[in-house]
Amino acid sequence: MMHAYDKTYLDKARTALGRMLDFAVYDLHYDIEAFFDLFLTSGVAVRFETGDFTVLAGMSGVELAYEVLEHSGIDSPRITPNYTMNRSEEYWTGWALAYYQWDTALSFAEIVRYIPIKDIMALYSPYHEMDIRHFVNKMNELYRTAKPDTNLKLLRKKAGLTQQELAEQSGVPLRTLQQYEQRQKDINKAQAGYLVMLARVLCCEMEDILEKND
Repeated sequence: MMHAYDKTYLDKARTALGRMLDFAVYDLHYDIEAFFDLFLTSGVAVRFETGDFTVLAGMSGVELAYEVLEHSGIDSPRITPNYTMNRSEEYWTGWALAYYQWDTALSFAEIVRYIPIKDIMALYSPYHEMDIRHFVNKMNELYRTAKPDTNLKLLRKKAGLTQQELAEQSGVPLRTLQQYEQRQKDINKAQAGYLVMLARVLCCEMEDILEKND
C-alpha cells in the first residue's frame, strides 16, 4: 500500500496533530469540530497529509494550531500552553487520526466527510487501550459503511455514464466493471492497462479509482 508520506515523519506527525487538538480545545477553547474545520479550510491539512516536512517535523502541536489560525485569518494572541499529565481524548483523536491518514493516504477532508471528527473521538474507549491496527480496522469498517459505493462507481456516475457506456469507451469488459463496482473483484489489483483506460475515459488520475482504505 502507498502511504501518505515517509514513515520517518510519522511519530512526530502523530504527536503534533494530537497536541494541536488538545491545545485548541483546552487552551484556546475551541470546539474540536470547529477547529478541525479550520484545519481543513486553512490549507494546513493538505500540507500535513501530503508530507510537507516543515509542518510534519518543523512545528510543535502548539505552533501548528497557531499556523491554522494565521492561515484562517484569525488573530489570536500567544498564550503559555498548559500540559496535561495524561493524554486527553482530543489528543488521542489527533494522534490516532494522523496514523490512519498516513496508513490509507486518504485526505483528512475525505475521512471526516464520512466519519465526523466527534465520531472518531467517540472511539477513544476502548480503542485507546488497543493496538493502533484495531483502530484502523474499525475506521475502515465505518468508512465503508458510510460510503458503500466504490470510487469507480462514483466517478462513473459523475461522468454521466452507464456501465455499458463505460465498458464500450474504455475497452474494459462490462462484467469486469460490474465486479469492480460490487467489490467482487479488487480494483486495487486490476491490470494497469484497465486503470489507464478507465482514468482516460473518466478524466481522472488512476489513483482516484483505487480504494485506498483496503
